[in-house]
Amino acid sequence: MLEDQDLLSIQEVRTKVEKAYQAWQKYLTYSQEQIDAIVERVAAAARAQSEQLAQLAVEETTYGNARDKHMKNLLACDVLPRRMRGMKTVGILRELPEEKIVEVGVPVGVLAAILPTTNPTSTAIYKTLISLKSGNAIVISPHPRAHRCSCATAAVLAEAAEAAGAPEGLVQCVDVATLEGTQALMRHERTAYILATGGAGIVKAAYSSGTPALGVGPGNVPALIDASADLEDAVTKVLAGKSFDYGTVCSSEQAIVAEESLRDRILSILKSHHAYLASDAQKEALAKLLILPNWTVNPQCVGQAPAKIARMAGFEVPTDTSVICVEIGGVGKQHPLSAEKLCPVLSLHFVQDFQAGVETCYALLKFGGLGHTAVIHARDDTRIRQYGLRMPAMRVLVNTPAPHGSTGITTNVFPAMTLGCGAAAGNATSDNIGPLNLINVKRLAYEVRKPEEAFQTEAVRPTSAATSGPIDRGTVMAAVERYLAARGVSHLTAAPSSLAADVVDRFLSRRTNNSPAAEPAAPAPAAPALAADFVCEADVREAIRENRKIFIGSRTILTPSARDLAEPSDILVFTQG
Repeated sequence: MLEDQDLLSIQEVRTKVEKAYQAWQKYLTYSQEQIDAIVERVAAAARAQSEQLAQLAVEETTYGNARDKHMKNLLACDVLPRRMRGMKTVGILRELPEEKIVEVGVPVGVLAAILPTTNPTSTAIYKTLISLKSGNAIVISPHPRAHRCSCATAAVLAEAAEAAGAPEGLVQCVDVATLEGTQALMRHERTAYILATGGAGIVKAAYSSGTPALGVGPGNVPALIDASADLEDAVTKVLAGKSFDYGTVCSSEQAIVAEESLRDRILSILKSHHAYLASDAQKEALAKLLILPNWTVNPQCVGQAPAKIARMAGFEVPTDTSVICVEIGGVGKQHPLSAEKLCPVLSLHFVQDFQAGVETCYALLKFGGLGHTAVIHARDDTRIRQYGLRMPAMRVLVNTPAPHGSTGITTNVFPAMTLGCGAAAGNATSDNIGPLNLINVKRLAYEVRKPEEAFQTEAVRPTSAATSGPIDRGTVMAAVERYLAARGVSHLTAAPSSLAADVVDRFLSRRTNNSPAAEPAAPAPAAPALAADFVCEADVREAIRENRKIFIGSRTILTPSARDLAEPSDILVFTQG
């Protein structure tokens, strides 16, 4: 039988989803400019309250520290909004005149945002901003142990949104948060999409709810320190990542893996940066404390300071200890500390050579972090590429602390607090989740051929003998102009005709000057590399078939699926053109 709190939560969910849906009906009429103005206002309000909300999160949950939670808040309300500026999400995204296709962004509706206890304010800011940017409404379901700080954050965001002109009720937060209420939110007929962040149980529930969902898997991040690395820099960055918010970020480093020949130097650097090297007895005590018999992390230890972790395990460490390090000899259930720990305890694996290190990192990911994140510190790019291709991780970071790199603070991955792990981990996406994951793309397609024409065999191209006669300049001009227009040149340059004429005239001059003794004409200058406005998966597939590059710039809209498809083929080229 449901308890009173559950009944109250379910009723509140029903009321707030309906209110959010009605607000979304009005929001659907807003232009991109109106939406962007609201996003900027909400982000500014979050920035103004970031420190206070970070402190509130620590006071309520006891996880992590206020300094680093403030940085996570700023990732969501400063780095993220700057990255989203200029991004088209609603209305006409692009037109393809040669293909007679018009692509339109369509919001999905009411989003259910399930929040974790480890990042209760930053995730609320992040999910609200990407929801608003994509033209959607949001109902936030806070973790029961982080209810106060999540609801306080949501109140700041909702007030700012409405002050900027958003419909009342577009941003909602469940005050009576229970598991039954969260289940009701995910299954509500008005809920269009679920953004689930939390433990494996809530993510599985999201995917099992019958509502489309984006959930993420756990992390067990290995950091390989190669012999070619700057060891001081590498170890310092691993410690910075592992100690960040006391290890509460799922992409925090869980292990250092390095060749045995580097052992003494790495241990020396660790000690110089106030890392504590545990004895064998202390290692056993930590293993029993941190990893429960059901192979989950002890919640009492999540996000706690090193000195407190040590006391809970029955020993003392200096108060300035940055991380507790434990040297272990393998990966798997016989080595409990080879699993994700969510606190500042770092495993050390010393192996025979680079190849053994790669395989150890692979095993760590398979043991508990499949698809998530891996790190390598190296200066040998051949080894970096070899590592990146081998790792079953969707983010392979190079020479950076893992939490900062995976979330887009120190790298150019999309700034995000929800990091997809791909199909191998049971996730619907491998992306860092952003606004483009929260829209549908409608395509307006005009007829370009009759049905019977679709199946005609392409005519055989004429041989060089057949084309040896005079060539009509107008015909060639038209063909070149069509080529340029198909690649967006007609929209991006002021004089496509003059460019086409120059190319055609040079070509024809070479055709007419066919004397064997004649000097070959100088090649035509290459057309400037012009950045595309919008690139989707279909564009990348076409470029791969035609063995050509796609030029992108700082304002190009690149869909996540296009980026993932293009990356192995090196199709995308950044240009200032």
